[in-house]
Amino acid sequence: MLPKVVAATLTSILLGLAPAASPAQVPVAPPRPVLVTPSAALTPNVVPIPPAELEAFVDGVVRDAMAADHIPGVTISIVQNGEVVLKKGYGFARLNPARPVDPDRTLFRIASISKTFTWIAVMKEVEAGRMRLDGPINLYLPERVQVPDQGYPRPVRVIDLMSHTPGFEDRALGQLFERDADRVRPQLLYLKQERPRRVREAGGLPAYSNYGVGLAGAAAAWVSGKPFERLIESEITGPLGMSRTTFRDPYPPRKDLPAPMPAALAADLAHGYLWTGGAWRERPYEFTSQVAPAGGASTTAGDMARYMTMILNGGSLGEVTIYNPATAAGFRTVQSRPAPGVAGFAHGFREFPLPGGREGWGHDGVLLSFRSSMIMAPRLNLGVFVATNSEAGDRLTNQITGLIVQRFYGPQPALPEAGSAWLKKNRAAFEGEYVSTRRSYRGLEKFIGLINARTTVSVTRTGQLVVSGRDSSSTWIPEGTGGQFREVGGWRRMAFTLQDGKASGYFPPSGAAAFERVGLLGSQNRVIHLAVLTLLAALATLAGLVVRDRKDHRETPMQRRASLIQTTQALLWLLAIAAFGAWASETGDVVAIFFDWPGAWLFTASSSAFVAMLLTVTSLIMLPFIWRGGRRVDSWTVGRKLRFTATALIYAAFSLTLGLQGALFPWAS
Repeated sequence: MLPKVVAATLTSILLGLAPAASPAQVPVAPPRPVLVTPSAALTPNVVPIPPAELEAFVDGVVRDAMAADHIPGVTISIVQNGEVVLKKGYGFARLNPARPVDPDRTLFRIASISKTFTWIAVMKEVEAGRMRLDGPINLYLPERVQVPDQGYPRPVRVIDLMSHTPGFEDRALGQLFERDADRVRPQLLYLKQERPRRVREAGGLPAYSNYGVGLAGAAAAWVSGKPFERLIESEITGPLGMSRTTFRDPYPPRKDLPAPMPAALAADLAHGYLWTGGAWRERPYEFTSQVAPAGGASTTAGDMARYMTMILNGGSLGEVTIYNPATAAGFRTVQSRPAPGVAGFAHGFREFPLPGGREGWGHDGVLLSFRSSMIMAPRLNLGVFVATNSEAGDRLTNQITGLIVQRFYGPQPALPEAGSAWLKKNRAAFEGEYVSTRRSYRGLEKFIGLINARTTVSVTRTGQLVVSGRDSSSTWIPEGTGGQFREVGGWRRMAFTLQDGKASGYFPPSGAAAFERVGLLGSQNRVIHLAVLTLLAALATLAGLVVRDRKDHRETPMQRRASLIQTTQALLWLLAIAAFGAWASETGDVVAIFFDWPGAWLFTASSSAFVAMLLTVTSLIMLPFIWRGGRRVDSWTVGRKLRFTATALIYAAFSLTLGLQGALFPWAS
């Protein structure tokens, strides 16, 4: 098992979160490109939140979260009716020497909120007629980074990238972030070298894709004739006066990379931290230039206030117009919704359900050391941006907008809700293990993803459905009998896909992935049970060397070789299990997984298991000769032959399971 902090972070950042139900078993209508007409009027002014009451409420929420979750620094800005109603920093941007957070000066990494800038840039190219939403993305890319069809008849379109339905597997370990500036690659080279495989038809199941957004950013840059960073500066941040927002990293100048972050901005970057139980440990800077369109922005709360005001105002800020009313309407009209009731995508902007049936639009962001959220509620003319410089900021960034809307616009939190008698009766239809479509489908990254990107669904005795991940759980009650569920005490919704009355998968509230039901071969318990059996078989084999009667050595040559192979297998399986345990014990800081991937211990574990698997195949081939013995020589008793056979079969079952999950392929890490 991986430490909880690692599992939670890996699940949220990269992986989906054994073969499960086929994608065809969870039918999804392909998203259709929609350009909403400019007739959609902007929401008139609403009764504003009193600034003093808002500040007092936010102060309480933020300070409680900082104390409970050990967050060193927070920055926040809130806009409403075209005005900044709160802009504030809490705690520290840097600890040594101590530097407090300044909402107008301190730059926080905003991770995937960067994607909203990319989608605006893409839509500006659509407005200019240089791109089409239903056009294949390959039309707008240089040849070296175009997406091969890999046997799929349908090309990946621009709108597929916006809805995260290009059909890519999701890979991240060892390449999405870089610790060493010398390893940062130009964007087009990165896109060429790190191209993920297509694992399903485009336009079907969602699987959140940073690579896909990288392609979209490269396409906008290619057709505009400007490098991506310059495109954003000239078309968005420059006109809006966002002088303290940049997609550039603070690396030494290099001819093959964009110009680095200006020194004046780099001096005000917040540092990322990890709480170690007694103190904060500073994290290394995460270079993201290679995939800047997906997560490369650094900014201040003050600049984000201008950005949100522009978006809420339909693309304009003062005399500056960034995009037209049709695009503005598109950013708040769902083009792709994987299932009724769950969140959808509006030209790349994510939908967020809010209390009282209201809807928000925006994005959240996750880096190794930063968490962020930007949600705008057009019907309230309200926008909330928040960022933290620690992964411990998850709870705060995920909840604060909903808490503000609930506190000032209702409804108030409901009393605990009763369970469902129907759900209790039909619990078997939902209970089981599920695995996300957002994962790698080969090698060691597949193996680690299947460990972390897994949920367990159970039904309580009171008739409530519980979805449990590695480090969190949520409780739901059904709305009818069609597979729709509402969060107990919350405002989120999820949806199961039912076939013949049984769930084959479900869509989480975000709508950014699908979770497919796991079959017997992919069960986590099966892996654990086989690992324990393998461990016991290996120990028993070594114990047999000590206790076995050595007086009779009249075994056949084949039996002698089999005995040697059995002993070697035992040592290799013990080494593999011990090496994996050593790797897991050293990954309390998720940075070690990303930057040191796969690491010596995990490579050793996989390599040892691979050789043990080859010897297992040899053992199975030798079984008939073991049982036959020799004409005159055969010192193996029936009991020993049975034990050898049982050991070989246990090793074979474990090898098959590990092979299906990618653990036996160290070269495909």
